[in-house]
Amino acid sequence: MPFLANTPVEKMTGPYSRRWWALLVLCLSLLIVVMANTSLIVAAPDMTRDLNLSSSDLQWVIDGYTVPYAALMLVLGAIGDKYSRRGALVTGLLIFAGGSVMGSLVDETGLVIAARAVMGVGAAVVMPATLSLLVAIFPRGERAKAITGWTATSGLAIAVGPLVAGWLLEDHAWGSTFLINVPIAVVAVFGALALVPPSKAQGMGRIDYVGGLLSIVSVGSLVYAAIEGPHFGWGAGPIAAAVVAGVGLLAFVVWELRHPHPMLDVRKFAQRPFSGSMLAVLFFFFGTFGALYYATQYLQFVLGHGALETGVRLLPLAGAVFVGAAATGRLTPQLGVKAMVGAGMLIGTVGVFLLTRIDEGSTYTDFLPTLLMLGFAIGLSVSPATDTIMGSFPESELGVGGGANDTSLELGGALGIAILGSLLGTAYRDKLTDLIGGQLPHSALETAKDSVGGGLAVAQEVAKNPAGGAQQAQALVDAVHESFAHGVAQTSLVGGIIMAAGTMIVLAVLPGRRKAGKHTQQDVPEPQETADPEKAPSGTA
Repeated sequence: MPFLANTPVEKMTGPYSRRWWALLVLCLSLLIVVMANTSLIVAAPDMTRDLNLSSSDLQWVIDGYTVPYAALMLVLGAIGDKYSRRGALVTGLLIFAGGSVMGSLVDETGLVIAARAVMGVGAAVVMPATLSLLVAIFPRGERAKAITGWTATSGLAIAVGPLVAGWLLEDHAWGSTFLINVPIAVVAVFGALALVPPSKAQGMGRIDYVGGLLSIVSVGSLVYAAIEGPHFGWGAGPIAAAVVAGVGLLAFVVWELRHPHPMLDVRKFAQRPFSGSMLAVLFFFFGTFGALYYATQYLQFVLGHGALETGVRLLPLAGAVFVGAAATGRLTPQLGVKAMVGAGMLIGTVGVFLLTRIDEGSTYTDFLPTLLMLGFAIGLSVSPATDTIMGSFPESELGVGGGANDTSLELGGALGIAILGSLLGTAYRDKLTDLIGGQLPHSALETAKDSVGGGLAVAQEVAKNPAGGAQQAQALVDAVHESFAHGVAQTSLVGGIIMAAGTMIVLAVLPGRRKAGKHTQQDVPEPQETADPEKAPSGTA
C-alpha cells in the first residue's frame, strides 16, 4: 500500500478503501477552521487588555475572519472543482497556518485583524474542499453517515474551541490561541497527502469568474453591513455596503440566469428541498452562534468564570451534538429530512427562548438546558440539511455545493452575532442608563455603557478612588450584572421569535418525503464495488 494516495477518485473502479481514514483528515481540517471562530470568544478579554481594544476594534478582530470566509467560499469551491479539490485543501491549510503564525507574533490591532483575514481566506479554501471531497470519496449509501460525522465535528469545534483556548490561556498569552492551529494544520496536510485521494470535476467548462466576483461583492458587502451597521450605527459606510449588496445580488441573479455555465445555478432555489435546507442552515446558525456569543460573555463577566472554566462549561453542547447525530442517523431514513430538520429547529428555538428567564441571579445551570438543546438540535438537523444541499449538485459542482452550504452556515452565524449582539448591547446600555444615569461622570458612564467588560473596569476604578469606595463600586457591579442579564433575556426573546419564524418558513418550504424524492437524485452515478481502488491505474495529485 503506497504512502501517498495518488489514484484520483475519477479513475477508481470501486469505493476508496481508506475513505474513513480520509474522513478523519477532512474532519480534522474542518475542526481547526471552526475552532478559530469560537476560541477567540474566550481570548477576547486578554486581547482587549493587552492591545487596548475599543469595542469596534474587538468586533473587527473577531469578524476580520468572517468577511473573507463567507465571501470567498463559493468561488474557491469552484476553483477546487476545476483544478484539484485535494490541492485546494492543502493550499487552504497552509494559508490558514501562515495566518495563524502571523497572528501569534504581531502586537498591533491592525496586524491582528490582517492575520485573522488571512486565516479567513485559508478557511474559505478549506471548508468547501472538505465537503466536496467527502461527497466525491463516499458512495451514496455511506454518504449520509459521513456527512453526519462532518456535521458532528462542526458542532464539536463550537465547544472545543473555547476549551482549548481556555486551557492555553491558563499559562500562556493570547497569541497561543493562534499558534495551536499550526501543528494541527501540518498534521492535516500530511494526512491529506497520505490518505485523501486526488479529485476534480470531469468535463467542467470555464469558470464563471464574473459571477464569482459578483458573489464576492454581494456576500462580502452584506456581511460588512450586518457587522458594522447594527453595532456602530448606520452611517454612510454600512448603508453603502447594504446598497452594494442588494445591487450585487440582483446583478448576480441576472448574470447567472443568462450564463450558459453559471457559477451557481440560481434555478436550484426553485427546488424546495434545496432552498428549504439552505434556509434551515442559515436560521439555525443564526440562533446558535448568537446565543453562544452572549452566553459565553455571561459566564465570564457576570459569573466570573475564567477562560478554561468557561470552555469546560460549554462541553455539554459538544456531547449533545453527538447524541443528536446518532439519533439522526437512525431516524432520518424512516422519518425523512423535513421531520428531522423541523424537529431540530423547533428544539433549538425552545432552547433560545429558555434564555428569556435569565436575570441577575441566574447561574450556569440556567444556561445548561439551552446548551444541551442547541447541541442536540445541531446533531439532529444540520446533517440531513447538508446532505440534501450536496445531493442537489452534480459531480462537477461539488465544490460549489460545499461553498453554498458553508456560505449559508457562516452567513447565518455572522448575522446572529452581529444582529443579536447589537440588540444585546442596546438593551444593556438602556438598562444601565436607567440604573446609574447621573451617578457617574459622563466619560465613565460612556465607558461603562460600551460593554459589560467596560462597566466592570469602571467599577474597579471607582473602588480605587477615595471619592468612591468599595460600596459604590459594588453597586456599580450589581447594576452592570443586572443590565447584562436584562440584555440577554431581551435579546433571547427577539432571537427566539426570529428562530420561530425561520422554523415556520423552513417547514413551509421543505416538501414531504414523496415530493422531496423528485429533487435529490442528481448525484454522480456510483462506481461498481467490484474492484480494489488501490489496483486502479495511477494518477497524479
